[in-house]
Amino acid sequence: MSKINRRTFLKKSTLAATALGGSQGLIAAAWSKRVQNLKKPDAVKMAILGLGSYATNWIAPAIQQAEYAKLTSIISGSPEKYPIWQEKYQIPDANVYSYDNLEKIANNPEIDCVYVVTPPGNHAEFTIKCLNAGKHVICEKPMARSEDECSLMIQTAKSVKRSLQIGYRLYWDPYTVKFINSMRDLEFGAWETMKTGFSFRPDDSNFQRKRWRIDREMSLGGGLGELGVYCVQSAFYLAQNYPTLVEAKSWTKRTNIFKGVPEHWEWELTWPGGRKSNHNSGWGQYSHFIYMKTRDGAMELEPAYSYSGNKGLTPKGQLTLQNIFQQKLQVDGQCLAIRKHRPNITSGEMGRRDVRIISAIIESAESKKAVKLT
Repeated sequence: MSKINRRTFLKKSTLAATALGGSQGLIAAAWSKRVQNLKKPDAVKMAILGLGSYATNWIAPAIQQAEYAKLTSIISGSPEKYPIWQEKYQIPDANVYSYDNLEKIANNPEIDCVYVVTPPGNHAEFTIKCLNAGKHVICEKPMARSEDECSLMIQTAKSVKRSLQIGYRLYWDPYTVKFINSMRDLEFGAWETMKTGFSFRPDDSNFQRKRWRIDREMSLGGGLGELGVYCVQSAFYLAQNYPTLVEAKSWTKRTNIFKGVPEHWEWELTWPGGRKSNHNSGWGQYSHFIYMKTRDGAMELEPAYSYSGNKGLTPKGQLTLQNIFQQKLQVDGQCLAIRKHRPNITSGEMGRRDVRIISAIIESAESKKAVKLT
């Protein structure tokens, strides 16, 4: 595995780290003055590609409620879903596409942006097709199956001059924003220990319905890519730095189900100065937390990564922040970035960084050796 340049990470991650201020805008101070005199932008006309449960229950309602977005089109490989969506969201036949005729969206002015909500195995293919059709793209996490796929997506977006963003909703979650700002500003001093976990143990029938979750080609390490990406994300924004080394292991108990990917993952990250953080993720047990010890005391979130209902505390006591519709604020924030009224704080470069670390976790677990990251 090629070494990862820490200086490049710090340079490219500065915007995301400093852009987090309010719970909705999350804009850097440099942007505040710029946006004051801008008129309210037109709503971004959005297509959803992939009509599974997350698109149905979260992304479509978020777009419907968003101030700066409008759902105008659907793209799916399941034609039986077309009439249900068309009736609910008043989508005309002319704005309904299959995966086979996806390229035709290039000729449709009723689509500005495509939100890709499919298994990771085809994120790169669909994202690149949509970008080449002249559309902006929001792609769900994990960004792709490999760093090379991520790089191709980024290069395509740059070549066609379109926005590429990743569906990292927690940058609009008040609890997450509070933790990011506290660690960035060293409100409670530097961290001393860090542990995160995000794991579930679905029953066997879940994997019958969603086989891609345990498919080596369609996922990125199974639960590691689906859930572990949150732990990777939080390690970066809490440490406010780039790790130097990863050492990981994986195991499987339900071998009758998990044949292509491991059931569970654990990894340890080493950071500049020698501090270590510990993380776990997968489909083999339940964990849903962030725990840190800082100079002034404990910082905890549990649950830490939920769509709503996150709870936490700092050395000052229990946090009592408002739970909001994260995906709605995410869609609004990303649409404002498309209209250049806000910075892109969930960039393709960020998505590639996370895929790079996940790939290193997989490499370490498979080789049973530590992998250098710088």
